[in-house]
Amino acid sequence: MKIVIISDIHGNFDALSALNETYDELWVLGDLVNYGPEPSGVIDFVKSRASVLVRGNHDHAIGYGEDPRCSPRFREMAEATGRFTDSALSFGEKHFLRGMPLTVEIQRGNTRFYLCHAIPSDPLFGYCEADSPRWITEIQGISADVILTGHTHVPMKRQEGGKVIANPGSLGQPKTGNPDACYAVWEDEKLELKSYPYPVRKTVSKIRALPIPAPLRDELATILCIGDIPPPSK
Repeated sequence: MKIVIISDIHGNFDALSALNETYDELWVLGDLVNYGPEPSGVIDFVKSRASVLVRGNHDHAIGYGEDPRCSPRFREMAEATGRFTDSALSFGEKHFLRGMPLTVEIQRGNTRFYLCHAIPSDPLFGYCEADSPRWITEIQGISADVILTGHTHVPMKRQEGGKVIANPGSLGQPKTGNPDACYAVWEDEKLELKSYPYPVRKTVSKIRALPIPAPLRDELATILCIGDIPPPSK
């Protein structure tokens, strides 16, 4: 069985529709919406193709009208794009976001998987970098062989306590120093981190048309173009 694992699409339908990988199942680790210009297209794609999915903090925020609890650097951007996203989605689409589970435990073949958006102890909002020793305690009590998370937008694969902990990175807003969309593939009992180019400039042109303040449009466009967080403007 071949499973494609994606996360943090953030309304970037251009990146999602450029995914050119065959699969038996598509798993989505949350944050379908916000920041990007086409949240409805992303939701339609995921609804029709994903076998397994979990809710991210931005899905939760838009679905329930709550704070996504972003870092201070991105709070204003999340609020502004959140207002656009809220206005762009139907009641049914928001209901879909609310209905996504926080965690999923599932088995394929001989491998048991645990899925969440952030970290097991705080599946919506917890932030844990790849090399953090906190993962040692986070996976205690989880019987799965593979723990899959997103949220950081940075691909990661490490082994700890006989388990694989992996993050596919962000499909729609990567923070790797490269604008290519990131994802992961599970096949033949192995997990591989992968990426591919997509028409970033096409997405940027849509971002520049969003009804949000120009400085936020500029910063969001820069993040997509460089695949990283630019230094704060002075």
